[in-house]
Amino acid sequence: MWQRPPGADHGRVTEIITGPHMSPLEILALSAAVALVVARWLPPAARPRVSIAAGAVLLLSTVALSAAGLRWQVLPVLAGAAFALPFAFSPLLRRRTGRPAWRARWWLALPGSVACVGLIATGPVAAWAFPVPVFPEPTGEFAVGTRVVQWTDPRRPETFTADPDDRRTVVVQLWYPAQKSPAGAQRAQYLGRTEHEARTVSEALAREVGLPGFLVDGVPRARSRSVFDAPVSSGGGRFPVVLFSPGSGGVRTQNTAWAEELASHGYVVAALDHPYDSAAVVLADGRTITTETTSSGDPDKDDELAAGWTAVRAADLGFVLTQLDGLDRGGSADPLGGRLDTGRVAVTGHSMGGAAALQAARQDRRFDAVIDLDGYPHGPAAPALDQPTLALTQAVTPGTDPRYLPRLTEALAAGAATSYRLTIPGAAHLTFMDGPLYLPPVPSIVGSLGRTESPRVVAAATLAFLDAVLRDAPGDLTVALSAYGDLSVHRPDRSP
Repeated sequence: MWQRPPGADHGRVTEIITGPHMSPLEILALSAAVALVVARWLPPAARPRVSIAAGAVLLLSTVALSAAGLRWQVLPVLAGAAFALPFAFSPLLRRRTGRPAWRARWWLALPGSVACVGLIATGPVAAWAFPVPVFPEPTGEFAVGTRVVQWTDPRRPETFTADPDDRRTVVVQLWYPAQKSPAGAQRAQYLGRTEHEARTVSEALAREVGLPGFLVDGVPRARSRSVFDAPVSSGGGRFPVVLFSPGSGGVRTQNTAWAEELASHGYVVAALDHPYDSAAVVLADGRTITTETTSSGDPDKDDELAAGWTAVRAADLGFVLTQLDGLDRGGSADPLGGRLDTGRVAVTGHSMGGAAALQAARQDRRFDAVIDLDGYPHGPAAPALDQPTLALTQAVTPGTDPRYLPRLTEALAAGAATSYRLTIPGAAHLTFMDGPLYLPPVPSIVGSLGRTESPRVVAAATLAFLDAVLRDAPGDLTVALSAYGDLSVHRPDRSP
């Protein structure tokens, strides 16, 4: 069934983060805190006015921030202001009681002022390192709409539970070309249909990587560039379809910037949550299913487990394509009916999702193209891939993973269609998802391309490949892909 975001969530005021990853209220509190520290060093005549004004602004902005939802990045700012407050107001209070004003000598006061400023400065640094993500504006001709569906496969038992009547259920988010929404239309919540779902998913993702949830509390505050339930674009004919499977423990929304860029260029992107594998899946009835796929610590056993999980994901992808085909054949009964070109379909994924995409393509010839976003190929290497395949990877060497390159090369070289491996300079594993938008810009974690360039490069290379293989776009694909990194081309062996 189609799931609408509950109306109660539409009225909530969400802070807009601007400038150096801080909201206007946060910048106001930061300025007031700095002013309290500086007041100690001003001429006596100016000192009282500045202290009183700064204290009032700090109080009011703190109350407003508390009502809107105080971010942890603001706490060092408030702590620094709290330390400075007694020194700023003590002379004023002594004068009102008739006692002579007392000021510490400058060489005693200076270390305290420097310490307060250092503590206050921690706030904007933390806000820069763990920001509320700002999603890039899609560059295509279409506005972007999004919807969430939930489908149950009556033919497949749920292998992660012992209930013999439990059937496999998947949650899918669709991004599609849409009509332009009115100015001021509420943009879609990131990570979920509601803020509650977004926080549930954000906390689960943090647990997956061993981070305290509060560090990424800005992520569920974010809004993407799409609009829930926006009317489907009246132009563009029938849209090619791109299915997406997230990484191990990942979620359907982890590549939102990528999905929105593709949708703006006329593709429908269907991204899956895989229950019991994704970090957290919130079902239509309100239940939350968390991951049960954990490493055993034994490499051989883990390879076997990963192959099994990949097979489940591949079956999910095939099932979702069947559902999309049925939705399209339903005609006008659904807004996307008659608009999905299920004869032009790519299957994609990140990390383990990339491995699932490869397996899905081997098993299901309805998939016309494959994109593997830095995913090690788990599972059987046969049959050979019939579809053109693009593998986008970080720089991988035998020293970082001795099995990855041989395994990936084997999969690409054995294919019956031309395949490509594009190594993107400066990329890391998380470059191929939304991570660079909200994680600290540490090269070993998110690469060195930056928050703007990371999503642009990955989406641009993806579009070049999709346009060539699904839309027969003119031009040399090899030249187009080479613009984004180091390209290896694997052509099928035509010898008898």
